[in-house]
Amino acid sequence: MSDLPTPTASRLRAPSWRDSRLVVGVLLVLLSTVLGAVVVARADDRVPVWAAKGQVAPGQQLTEADVVRVDVLLGDGAAAYLPADTALPAGTFALRDLRPGELVPVSAVGGPDRVDVQQVALLVDATSASSLARGSVVDVYVNRPTTGTTVGTPTFEGPELALESVSVARVAGEDAVLGGATETRAVHVMVPRADVQDLVADVDAGARITLVPVPGGVTAAGS
Repeated sequence: MSDLPTPTASRLRAPSWRDSRLVVGVLLVLLSTVLGAVVVARADDRVPVWAAKGQVAPGQQLTEADVVRVDVLLGDGAAAYLPADTALPAGTFALRDLRPGELVPVSAVGGPDRVDVQQVALLVDATSASSLARGSVVDVYVNRPTTGTTVGTPTFEGPELALESVSVARVAGEDAVLGGATETRAVHVMVPRADVQDLVADVDAGARITLVPVPGGVTAAGS
């Protein structure tokens, strides 16, 4: 019988730096480390800015109760927003509508001398007023009394659009409904200064005021 060859056990060799799999593994580890460091570094570049806590109407004075600090990554664009690393400057007014959660642009605020709207209280139908809330945007229609109307039995001309897209600053509560032939509630709207005199004249003349909500605006809860 011939002798069969005796198998020899192969030895495990330690991986060499020339092993491509080892090189790829090391590169992957290095790449993930570098990416992680970049992400952490970018996170550290966040800056604090003020954001509107709720709906803010133009002409409204801002206090720290109206804003909230948020840390955001804006890069070079950070200069366009109101910084929150210091207290909110006194005498800061909104120059336009600010939506809840919106970062406050520097261009959207200013001192009282830059505010070009004034708050005017209008008595409107209580049912219509119930659908409005602070921050609602409305068109203002005016029905002026007909010339020669007898006192106590007024008649009115057809509605005329007096103002477009003005903001509601406040709506009187249900306990402030005024009774009479038609129940009314006071709605405070922000009127451009140039239009205040004409609107007040219409109110003094006994005009009927109707506020029509602009689609997509803020409405009262449950309406």
